[in-house]
Amino acid sequence: MSRKPFRKLRVTFIVGLFALFAVLLYQFGLFVMVVWLNFSNPSSSAFMDATRGRLHASNEQARISYEWVPYDQISDHLKQAVVASEDANFMAHGGVEWEAIRQAWEYNRRQASEGKAKRRGGSTITQQLAKNLFLSQSRSYTRKAQELVLAYMLELVMPKKRILELYLNIAQWGRHVFGAQAAANLYYQTGAGQLGPAQAARLATMLPNPVFYEANRNTPYLQSRTATIQQRMRLVTIP
Repeated sequence: MSRKPFRKLRVTFIVGLFALFAVLLYQFGLFVMVVWLNFSNPSSSAFMDATRGRLHASNEQARISYEWVPYDQISDHLKQAVVASEDANFMAHGGVEWEAIRQAWEYNRRQASEGKAKRRGGSTITQQLAKNLFLSQSRSYTRKAQELVLAYMLELVMPKKRILELYLNIAQWGRHVFGAQAAANLYYQTGAGQLGPAQAARLATMLPNPVFYEANRNTPYLQSRTATIQQRMRLVTIP
């Protein structure tokens, strides 16, 4: 009997073993970075790097707007507005809300079958932080799976306060505007700690599509959604 099939099987097994080891090593590296971020503030993020690259393609002198501010120097109104708008169960879940993901998937499937472009996300603030810090804006099952793994890592390592602090500091609020401080300065010529309820609600409403709303700051939807978020703010709990 030929030994070739056995050799091929052995080679396949060894290649698979090395691939598994590479994946585990990569995940361990990400976990180390998550632990580091629990104690150190990031100077950039994956989304910032991608934005910087696009800006430099047309203008090498272009810069992004980003300034870190501690959690206690960010308005509680903004914290409440972002949680109310993006993740009302932020304090209760463990990083992922599977029911929200299922509902978003079913909604998006119906939209696609009807030829409609509008899509709904089911991501928590923790998932969005994972994506913004480490991943790309591409849509794929592989990226989504990595986002879920990172979300659980973040929740395992960090308290909710740190997760929200990181999110508010690296969230995108315009074409090249990142973080609460830069957003407050651009839209209201003030600091992140001085934002009022209406200002905070408007900034939170902009988060799903910040580049669009930077250029379209007074759409009917933005105004009505801002009013809704402002009413919900008092109902949520923040760290």
